[in-house]
Parts: sequence; C-alpha cells; structure tokens
Amino acid sequence: MSQTFGKVIRKARKEKEFSQRELAKLTGIDYTYLSKLENDHAGYPPSEDVINKLALHLDLNAEELRYLAGRITPDDAKVFEELVRKYKEMPALLRRMRDEPEFARKILRDTTEFKSEE
Repeated sequence: MSQTFGKVIRKARKEKEFSQRELAKLTGIDYTYLSKLENDHAGYPPSEDVINKLALHLDLNAEELRYLAGRITPDDAKVFEELVRKYKEMPALLRRMRDEPEFARKILRDTTEFKSEE
C-alpha cells in the first residue's frame, strides 16, 4: 500500500491520540479541511503553512510531507526558474508533457537511458 499525504497525517494524528478537531484547533485549520486532507480529497495541495504546522504538531518531516502533497521544494523552484530563464521553450515543453502523457514517458525513458550510458 503506497503512502499518501492523507494516510501519513492520519496515522500520525492517531498515534498522537489527537481527534481531527483537536489537531485542527492546534494548527488553525478547519477540521472539515483536515478531514479532506486525510482522505486525499482536498482537490489541491495544502499550503506551505499548513504542511509546516502539521509537520510540527505531528512530529513529521516537512520535506517528506511537501513531496507527498505534490508541492515542489524551494530547491526545485530554483531549478525550474533557472531552466525557464535559460530555455524560453521550457513552459511549452512542460505543457506538452502534461497534455501528452506518452510523450512525457518517452522523454523520461530517454533521459534515464542517457544517464545509464554515461
């Protein structure tokens, strides 16, 4: 069974013996939103602030939570900004990868093969 953001925070909340309402109050978020997060039904990644508060109160690794939530790290954002500055076509490439999953798989496959040849 794969780990998801929701499963990780639910498990940690239960281990800390917090109810959803208690954790929501500690973190300053609405308990219905916390329920959506735990069930992986929020519809969008939680904010950095929410991730940091959950990590703090649940003694979890904030970087791991960011990854599970689908948020990019500050280092990833810097790399992305550098690539966009250097390669003006980068946003178009990413949109194409989003819209054409097979194209994205081919690019990733080619990249992996190129790396193994080095």
